[in-house]
Amino acid sequence: MSPMEFEKWQALGNDYLIFEERSLPFALSAARIQRICDVHTGVGSDGILLLCAPDEPGFVARLRIFNPDGSEAGLSGNGAREAVMYLRRSGWTDSDRFSIQTGAGEIRPHITGADTCTLDMGRARTSSEDFPAGDADGAARLQAGGRTWRFQHVQVGNPQCAIDVADVRELEDLDLAAIGRPIMEHELFPNRTNVSWFAELEPGVIRARIYERGVGETMSSGTGASGAAIAYVLRGGQSPVTVRLDGGDLVVDVGEDLHFDLTGWARPVYRGELADDFCTELENL
Repeated sequence: MSPMEFEKWQALGNDYLIFEERSLPFALSAARIQRICDVHTGVGSDGILLLCAPDEPGFVARLRIFNPDGSEAGLSGNGAREAVMYLRRSGWTDSDRFSIQTGAGEIRPHITGADTCTLDMGRARTSSEDFPAGDADGAARLQAGGRTWRFQHVQVGNPQCAIDVADVRELEDLDLAAIGRPIMEHELFPNRTNVSWFAELEPGVIRARIYERGVGETMSSGTGASGAAIAYVLRGGQSPVTVRLDGGDLVVDVGEDLHFDLTGWARPVYRGELADDFCTELENL
C-alpha cells in the first residue's frame, strides 16, 4: 500500500489535514474521516481538505471539505484559504490569482502575501432551501435553550444563522455547548445550520463566537465570520467588517449586493505520513 501523506494547516486555530486524492490508496469514507480526525486515536483536526483534479477547464483544483464527523461541507472560509496557500506552495499553480471548484461553487482567490490571501466568495443570499420557511429578507425568530432568539439567515455557500446580542459581556457569558446544538438542529433548518453570535465593539469591528455543523464551538470559522459580518451590515453596520474571533481577526468586505470578500492568513503546521498499521485499519473500516 502506498503511504498516505498529508499536511496539517491552520488558520486562526481552525486546523485541517490536507490530502491529495491522486495519492490516496483508497477513498475517504465517513468512517475513515472520523478515525483520522479523532484527537486520541487519529491525527486530530477540525476536518479534512481533499484536493482533486478539476472536472472542468479553467480551474486549478476541485476542493472537497469534510467535517470531523465525516459529513461533507460545501465551503469553509478558513479551509479554502489553507487549500489556496497549499496549492500555491505545492506547485499546483504559479499564479497569485486563480479559481478552484468547491461544493458551493467557484472560489476566486488572490494571494497577497507569504501567508495571506483574499477570497472572492461570490454573493450571499438571505433566502435559501436551507431555511425554507423564511421570508426573503432572512430575518426571523426561533425558540431554543429556554429563550427566543432573533436571527438573520444568510447563505454563504453553507447556511448561517447569525444572532446579534446586546453587548460583549452577554456574548462571552453564552454557554455555546448548551445552546449551540438546539439551534443548529432546529426544525427551521432541515439541513442543520452553522450558528454565530456577535456584538459590536466599535463601528466596523465585531466580536463573534461560532458553533459549526459537525464540529461544535470552534476558535474560528471563515464562513461563520462572513455570516456574522453580513448580518451586521444588513442591520446598518459599516463595511469592511473586522471580525474578532477566539483565534484572531478576519476581514469581510460586504457590498450593497451582498457580494463579499474574505481576507485572512493560513499557515502550515507539519507534513506527515500515516503509519502502515493505521492505514491497514482504515482500509478495513
